[in-house]
Amino acid sequence: MGSFGPPWLLVQLARGACLAAGLVMAGAVAGDPEPAPSAENALCLNCHGMPGFAMPGPDGAMRALHVDRQRFGASVHGQQACTHCHQDIDGVPHQKGVEHLVGCVQCHRDLWDQAQRTDSTDEHARLGEVVEQIERYMNSVHARPSMVDQSHTNATCYHCHDAHYVDPINGDEPGRYTRLNSPAVCGSCHAQIRDDYLQSVHGTAQGAGNVEAAVCIDCHTPHNIDSPTIDSIKLAITQNCGNCHQQSLRSYMGTYHGQVNTLGYAFTAKCYDCHGSHQVQPVADPRSRMHESNRLETCRGCHEEATAGYASFQPHGTAHDFHKYPQIWIASKFMIGLLLGTFAFFWLHSALWYYREWRDRKQGKHLQRGPAAEAPAGQESVYFRRFPRMWRLAHLVGALSIMTLVLTGIAVLYAESAWATVLMSLLGGPKWAALIHRAAALGFIGVFFAHLVYLAWYVGRNYRTFRWFGPNSLIPNWQDFKDIAAMFRWFIGRGPRPEFERWTYWEKFDYWAPFWGMTIIGISGMMMWFPSLTAEYLPGWVFNVATIVHGEEAFLAAVFLFTVHFFNNHFRPEKFPQEIVMFTGAMPLETYRREHELEYRRLRDSGELDRYLVAAPSRRMTAASKVLGAVLILVGLALLTLVLLGFLGI
Repeated sequence: MGSFGPPWLLVQLARGACLAAGLVMAGAVAGDPEPAPSAENALCLNCHGMPGFAMPGPDGAMRALHVDRQRFGASVHGQQACTHCHQDIDGVPHQKGVEHLVGCVQCHRDLWDQAQRTDSTDEHARLGEVVEQIERYMNSVHARPSMVDQSHTNATCYHCHDAHYVDPINGDEPGRYTRLNSPAVCGSCHAQIRDDYLQSVHGTAQGAGNVEAAVCIDCHTPHNIDSPTIDSIKLAITQNCGNCHQQSLRSYMGTYHGQVNTLGYAFTAKCYDCHGSHQVQPVADPRSRMHESNRLETCRGCHEEATAGYASFQPHGTAHDFHKYPQIWIASKFMIGLLLGTFAFFWLHSALWYYREWRDRKQGKHLQRGPAAEAPAGQESVYFRRFPRMWRLAHLVGALSIMTLVLTGIAVLYAESAWATVLMSLLGGPKWAALIHRAAALGFIGVFFAHLVYLAWYVGRNYRTFRWFGPNSLIPNWQDFKDIAAMFRWFIGRGPRPEFERWTYWEKFDYWAPFWGMTIIGISGMMMWFPSLTAEYLPGWVFNVATIVHGEEAFLAAVFLFTVHFFNNHFRPEKFPQEIVMFTGAMPLETYRREHELEYRRLRDSGELDRYLVAAPSRRMTAASKVLGAVLILVGLALLTLVLLGFLGI
């Protein structure tokens, strides 16, 4: 008998047996099949409540079986009978070799099922939360069989919460179950990680008594923890960093790295890729991966070709702090001013124009345009060739390129919007979206430079007669400013509608806008497309500036095209529902005379008008142009809707 414990154990077992017999007899007399929990637990604690109580375990080594009466009584299970968990215990002394099975999961599920059957879930709301956490645990890496011993799970409930002293995870009492003690609890299995954590900025702060310092479960979550090699867990850990570092998370999410993460893809850099995970140190600490002496090497973990310029990139740069990030602040404020100024002028211009044409149509004034255009004898339907074939082709390629750029760009720019995730999935993911975006960029660049080549050839061929500020030139002149003033007077009913030459001032703006857009969007896009080359010659903060101007200018271009440009050419009362001259190349002579009276008279008086007169487009050409135009307009409006939803955070 000496192998069962100290000599006094025999006395305790005898006392326990007698007490057990008395309790069972009392229960039988009272008609109660089980003793009251407090009485039953008192019986158990006669032995297990003694300090130092131990018994040999399955391996022969002594196994501590002491239960602190006070701590157990104060725990959430303090009023439960011991045999509610240890259901295979049916006598004292226990049979040697019995397996003491404890099923936390099934017990709580059964109790919750009972609460649901008896419609008492409100009274047991805490139990419902426990069951919810159990379901998360059952899908975690801890609930899976151990690779070393598949007869056991990696970790079960009492490995973390302790077997007898279960309290809420945020309890204030010292012990195994509290949040602040999670490094010690987790460290019982993950010793090396615990040691690394204790040397980190988080572990040092926690050791110094900072109760807000991050611990294991703050980053990994307590129950649905899984392998950090899984993409969803990588993304969850990144979001958990933001629970404490909110401003840093917001600035990170504004970068391409963060936008891709927001979309649900984990291949770009995350917080711990740059700062480390369990050994994270303050940036000023020479041990930090982000210290100025280590930053380039950290960047090379993903960008093998990284050069010195990478080290000055500001991943948390914000446009709200001039003193810390002056370049970013200036770029942001400049682009905001450009957007406000452009939209304020042209949206007012469009609103007044709509009002004027609507009033004129209502009063029949749009029909009062003077004598009709003179058509050649014998021709009832005469058209004016407005755009040659190459211009129309360039317009179509440019339009498709721009729409593709907008489509692929907004999926990243507004990554936080719910529709962006769906759109990115349809595009095949960020890597495919980037390839499509760059292909569309090359299409637009090709059209742009092909136009420059043609322009150089045209001017060179006609350099003796070409007038830089003449009627055929798209270079703005003083007459354009006079036309703007006259147009506004017409808007408010203070003058007649001005007459225009070959190009109106808004058409010239549409022409020159791509030059500005190509400079801003094109150069910034190429800088981000070839970061190593950029960083070879420029400091890293240019990437922050490039990101701002690329996104803001793209927003300006998209909204301007799908509002102002669409209105000028399709949606104003004289054009609604669409203008197809850019697809057919020709428009009715009378319409052209009305819109470009000065050129019409100039060509007529010089005898050049006949060179531009053509037959009406075929019905097939007209029908196809209407379909194509309608599709492009609808796509543009759909893109505009997504842009506005993203801008509003929807």
